[in-house]
Amino acid sequence: MERDRKLKLLESLVDELCAERGVEPPRTQDADDLWATFRALANTRPPWPASEGFLAAQDELLQGLIAEMGVHSVDEAAPSPADDRLRLWRGDITTLATDAIVNAANSQMLGCWVPGHHCIDNAIHTYAGVQLRIECARIIEDQGHEEPTGQAKITGAYNLPARRIVHTAGPIANGRPTDLHREQLASCYRSCLDAAASEGLRSIAFCCISTGIFGFPQEEAAGIAVRTVREWLDATGSEMTIVFNVFGEKDERIYKGLLGL
Repeated sequence: MERDRKLKLLESLVDELCAERGVEPPRTQDADDLWATFRALANTRPPWPASEGFLAAQDELLQGLIAEMGVHSVDEAAPSPADDRLRLWRGDITTLATDAIVNAANSQMLGCWVPGHHCIDNAIHTYAGVQLRIECARIIEDQGHEEPTGQAKITGAYNLPARRIVHTAGPIANGRPTDLHREQLASCYRSCLDAAASEGLRSIAFCCISTGIFGFPQEEAAGIAVRTVREWLDATGSEMTIVFNVFGEKDERIYKGLLGL
């Protein structure tokens, strides 16, 4: 995306986000500063309706930024020598063009409200756009309660290269998982796969559910993930391609060992 076009879009978007809150927009012509401001305002924006003009500008900006980062296909993920249904890919899940990506959500399912936070929930909501929080709010309103741990809901992906997002609230283990936490984590994987299968999706990328601020130990969580996915594939006879998406070196090393890579 050309710098001048990016700057113009950001100025317009920040102006509208500030106007709807009754605050003055920042006086800066720096694109990085404006992006940080846009992201902070979007991260903390309630699920209000958005104007067509705002959505058009936002969508152009986000799709341009994702294109700059580079979109990646399922074929770029390394297949397991022991089971070619399973693949491993290290990178930013918001750039992965699978049929579905999995979001590690919270029970409110409205995304992360911490401005610029580096969690996956924040990244997915940021790059999908404000439409995602609006859809998630509608789901929670319709069901009349917060999202239970271990279940899954499927939404549009909006500006992401994936077709759909599957949201699941993992267990909060705080470094000391119980048997209930282990079963809830396995249920997250089964529920996501069931949701994807119900819409006829052929590929899904899993993040490392519950291993961030929810504190599920990484090695144990990865073992549950791989075992549960294999069991589900065997039980259903599904030919769905499963990508385990990792972001850090430690998770990559763990999954390489589990997948024989």
